[in-house]
Amino acid sequence: MASKQTYTYSDTADEAVRATCDDASICKRFATSKGYWTDLYAQYFVRQIGERKAPEINRGYYGRVKGVNLLLDAFLEKTQCDCQVVNLGAGLDTTFWRLKDENIMPKKFFEVDFPTIVARKIHHIKTKPPLSKPLIETHSTDSLLLDSHSLDSDRYCIIAADLRDLPTLEDKLKKFQINPELPTLFLSECVLVYMTPEQSSKLVHWVADTFPTAMFINYEQVNMNDRFGHIMIENLQRRQCNLAGVDLCQSLDSQKERFLSAGWESVNALDMMMVYSMLPQEDVARIERLEFLDEKELLQQLLQHYCICWAVKDKLSLGLSHIGF
Repeated sequence: MASKQTYTYSDTADEAVRATCDDASICKRFATSKGYWTDLYAQYFVRQIGERKAPEINRGYYGRVKGVNLLLDAFLEKTQCDCQVVNLGAGLDTTFWRLKDENIMPKKFFEVDFPTIVARKIHHIKTKPPLSKPLIETHSTDSLLLDSHSLDSDRYCIIAADLRDLPTLEDKLKKFQINPELPTLFLSECVLVYMTPEQSSKLVHWVADTFPTAMFINYEQVNMNDRFGHIMIENLQRRQCNLAGVDLCQSLDSQKERFLSAGWESVNALDMMMVYSMLPQEDVARIERLEFLDEKELLQQLLQHYCICWAVKDKLSLGLSHIGF
């Protein structure tokens, strides 16, 4: 059981972190409008396509989405969908709807984020039938639990919680019937980096202690101690966005060590340059024809400063350690 603690966080810093949710959603919306990948649901969360994004940004998001999805779908296949998914800091992510369309839904899909973001997402779902209909179709009774800060159906649940407040997170997941005995995938994309190393380590430790058969996929910055990394940090600081956990983003080894020291059995990490090179190359060739890329070196630098790290515990011997690229 996580211990109680007092929280004193900067509202300004948290607001800046919440703003990154919009950044990611707007970038994904633009990239899908250009045909990098298909997302039928992003338009319901971000109406306007917005100003043009640089080709290297679009390719970076393509690598991120395809890389994370590849690991997620492999987990669903290994578990035959007899599992749960928990998306930490989910923002306006549309993965639940993709999995429903592809008929590869887990037993239950949970999302966790700040209350203000959760309230916005629930409002979109309530007011837009293309979002609400799939929820109703996967729900067995007439009534969904729905208020401004939580939504709970048979297969999909949104929870408002601060990931730094583990006791509350744990209580809310229990309230909405998370099952620690089921294989469970935890997913975080550019989330842990905004927590202190101590906070994120406690979180991944709690997951390892609570879920005997689990996988954790973490996408975030890496190699942050060089010049390019320092520029990234300075750019975010100008927006009052403090990377509180940047010390664990120094290398692939430091990313892996966070999980190994928290009791995970096996951990892998690849920078996005490597992930990009291991994605299906026919599709990579297709997206590279969409826009001319003048600054190939800039794309390379960008991809070398993000990574995917995935950790597993496999009490049920499902072969989770074989999941990879």
